[in-house]
Amino acid sequence: MIPGLGRGMNPRKMKMMMKRMGIEVEELDNVEKILIRTADREYVFDDASVSMMVTQGQTTFNIVGEPRIIEKEGAIKIPEEDIQIVMGQAGVSYEAAKKALQENEGNPAEAIISLMG
Repeated sequence: MIPGLGRGMNPRKMKMMMKRMGIEVEELDNVEKILIRTADREYVFDDASVSMMVTQGQTTFNIVGEPRIIEKEGAIKIPEEDIQIVMGQAGVSYEAAKKALQENEGNPAEAIISLMG
């Protein structure tokens, strides 16, 4: 355990201590999209915070964000919450909202725009 960690340690001191231990952390700016592909699905992060940490020659990436999950067959798992948002904002039925989300790769904002435009 690192002494002082989690007790409001000064970020500058923390960075100096990590550097002395051979740990370098870098925030990646302007990340547009992250794709993680497995055998049966894809995890797509359209808006995520990413940091890269190098420790003893090993690089680790930390991703913070909410992914869209695309099943390998191409069907996107649409969260019920997103369907409800599109229904409310666009004033359409459940089926129309779900179809618009599928046509817009699960993106609620694009689904609403497509229904209203």
